[in-house]
This record gives sequence, structure tokens and C-alpha cells, in this order.
Amino acid sequence: MHGIPESHGRPQRERNPAGYDVSELSESIGPLLDAATGATWYEEGNPVDTALVALCRLRRAAAGARGSAEAGDAAVRDALQDAAPGSVLWALSRAVSYMDEHGLPEELTDSY
Repeated sequence: MHGIPESHGRPQRERNPAGYDVSELSESIGPLLDAATGATWYEEGNPVDTALVALCRLRRAAAGARGSAEAGDAAVRDALQDAAPGSVLWALSRAVSYMDEHGLPEELTDSY
């Protein structure tokens, strides 16, 4: 058959395209977080936001590939576990800053 790899005379199943994204994204997280460490996030197109967007994309790709939001969360945790601790702390401080600057404490004041 044209264009389909064969194994023992039978066509192989095509790998889920979302799986490729998960692998590529997982491998990119550490270097992106390292590049973001120490960078300011108050400029558009900064490396901190780039790293955090990659984590969001990883979460979505893994959730889609594995069929659950929890799988996306697990993929993010796995990527963060493999990253340098200082890089993870820097990215987390960015997430807290973003949530604070967008009014999350005021939105949730009654809940806590």
C-alpha cells in the first residue's frame, strides 16, 4: 500500500498525531524554563510566557492524546519534575504574579 508502513504484510496503525506533539513539547519544556529563569515577564514575547504557553500546550496535547484532563495535568507535572528546580520556581512565581495582577484574590475572597 502506498504511504502506509507495512509490518509482516499488514499495514501498521498510524500513531496518534497528538502523541507527537506531547513528545516534542515534553522535550522542549526544560530548555524553555531554563531560558526563562531570571527573565522579566513585563515585556511582550518574553521567555517566561513562552515557557508557560508551552506547558499549557503540553497539557492540552496530553489531555487530548490520553483522553482526560488529568492526563494533561500529569504530563505537566512530569515535565516540571524533570526541569531544574530554580526554573520551576521562577515559572511558578510568574503564574502567581499573573493571577494576582488579574484579580484572582479579589474574585476568591469570599471563598477563603
